[in-house]
Amino acid sequence: MTRRGMLAPPGPEPLAAVRDALAAMAARPELPPLVGLAPGLTATAGDGWMPAAALVDGTALPDFLDAAQRRWRATPHAAAALAWKCYTYWLALPAVLGYAVARRVPLVRPEAVVVRWSRHQPFVAVGLTSPEVAVRSNDPLAITAGAGQRGPGGAAGSAVRVVADDAALLAELRVSLMDEHLSPMLEQIQIRVHLGQRTLWGSLASGVAYAMSRAADIIPEPALPTTYEILKTLGLDDLVEISAARDGRSGLDIQRRTCCLAFTLPEPKICAGCCIR
Repeated sequence: MTRRGMLAPPGPEPLAAVRDALAAMAARPELPPLVGLAPGLTATAGDGWMPAAALVDGTALPDFLDAAQRRWRATPHAAAALAWKCYTYWLALPAVLGYAVARRVPLVRPEAVVVRWSRHQPFVAVGLTSPEVAVRSNDPLAITAGAGQRGPGGAAGSAVRVVADDAALLAELRVSLMDEHLSPMLEQIQIRVHLGQRTLWGSLASGVAYAMSRAADIIPEPALPTTYEILKTLGLDDLVEISAARDGRSGLDIQRRTCCLAFTLPEPKICAGCCIR
C-alpha cells in the first residue's frame, strides 16, 4: 500500500482516490496524523462546522484570529501567520493529493469547504461538502459527466468538471485554491494585521511541498517534478527550495525562503527547513 503506484485504480466516486491516498498516509505511523481533515474528508455546516466563505469574506476572521492568539499565546501578526499556515496546509492537501495520485482535483472553492477551529490541538480542521472535481477528458468519470460538461459524480453528490489535460487541471486547482479562496482571505487578514504577502504565500508553498513529500511513497510519479509543476502553476516556486531527499528517503528536502514567525512565540519554535536556521 505504501510503495509507489500501489494504490487501487480510481473508483467511480470522484473523491475515492483522495480518500484512499489519505488512508494510506494515515496508516503510516511515522507520518504526522491527519488531524486537520474531517473524518472521511467530508462534512456539512453545523455542529461546529462553519462555511469557509465566512473566513474568506472576513465575517468569522476576528474569532479565527483571536482563537489563534489564545492557542499560541502569540502577538496578533504571529498568530495570524500561524493560523494561515495551518489552514492553507489542510485546505491544499486534498487538491494537491488528488492531482498527484489520480489527476482528480477537488476544487476547494469557499462554498465547497467547511472549517472549524479551537484554542486547543488541533487548531483547525477542514472538510469538503460537495466539491466539484476536475478530471481530464480521458478519465472514466468524464463519461459520466459528458464530455466538456458538468454532471453528477456518484455517491458523494460531487459534480465532475471535465478539462483537456494536466495543464488545465492545474489551472483549475489554482483558480479554486488561490484566486477564489486564499487570495481574498489574505486580503482580509492584511486589513487586520501587518503581514506581507510573501510571508503568507511562503507558508502555502511550504505546505504544498510538505504534503507532496509525505505522500511521495503513494503517488505514481516521482515527487520532485510533480511538486515543482504544482508550485510553478501556483506562482510559488520562488518561495521554497526543494530537492530529492539526500538520506535515502522517498520524500523531499525542503528549505523555506520565508518564515512563519513561530520563532517569536513565548516558547520559540524553529521549524524544519526554516530560513532563519
